[in-house]
Amino acid sequence: MKSSEPVFNVPAVVVALVASFVLVHLGRLLLSDEEDLAFVLRFAFIPARYDAAALAVIAPGETLPGGLAAQVWTFVTYAFLHASVTHLFVNIVWMLPFGAALARRFGTLRFLAMFVATSAAGALAHLVTHLGELVLMIGASGAVSGFMAGAIRFAFEPGGPLENWRAVTPDKYFRPAAPLPVVLRNPRVLIFIVLWFGLNLVFGIGSSIVPGVEQAVAWQAHVGGFIAGLLLFPLFDPVGAAQQEDRDPDSDPMLR
Repeated sequence: MKSSEPVFNVPAVVVALVASFVLVHLGRLLLSDEEDLAFVLRFAFIPARYDAAALAVIAPGETLPGGLAAQVWTFVTYAFLHASVTHLFVNIVWMLPFGAALARRFGTLRFLAMFVATSAAGALAHLVTHLGELVLMIGASGAVSGFMAGAIRFAFEPGGPLENWRAVTPDKYFRPAAPLPVVLRNPRVLIFIVLWFGLNLVFGIGSSIVPGVEQAVAWQAHVGGFIAGLLLFPLFDPVGAAQQEDRDPDSDPMLR
């Protein structure tokens, strides 16, 4: 008889990622306002960083810290910064279930690669929609959105972890994923996607009509991360469609 998956059995890599978010936020609280601003400018994602001419117009005589190296690392480091405790808490709440589902299936290395890819995709979407603008973006929402999209590639499949949430056994996380066209014909997947995009549309409209708030919610990054998670899932998925459905996760070191 197979045992059910414990409710609070969160993979270590997810716990470590969440802990890093918390530690970074706590560390920033120890900085002065000037030090914190310098830290954020160095590690946040800022479209103006990639357009010297635009930055010269927006902030004459000013430069952004980090130089050329920051143009690379900020595609990921922005995800470790959060604007407030609420912002941090919301991302953690959503990361725990969806991130845990992917981490159980992918293993540590593939999961971290997925985190980097979806974070970068979110940053790229923000860059394309805010070319040359001094619009700082921070938060793990892009990656979390990617985790959501990745999880629905297999979670709603017959025998998957969301088929019967009351009896989630470890083997359910290793069910072969259907091709994307098949997944997109699943009514539950379609409902999830429609609701997800609807909520982000509301966030986008709401953040643009609140006086004094400029892009409070980086919804474009959410969309970029989500699409990346949906499309790139097969590149990280270790469970091939031709593999047996009762695959033992201990048989593959990448799944441990």
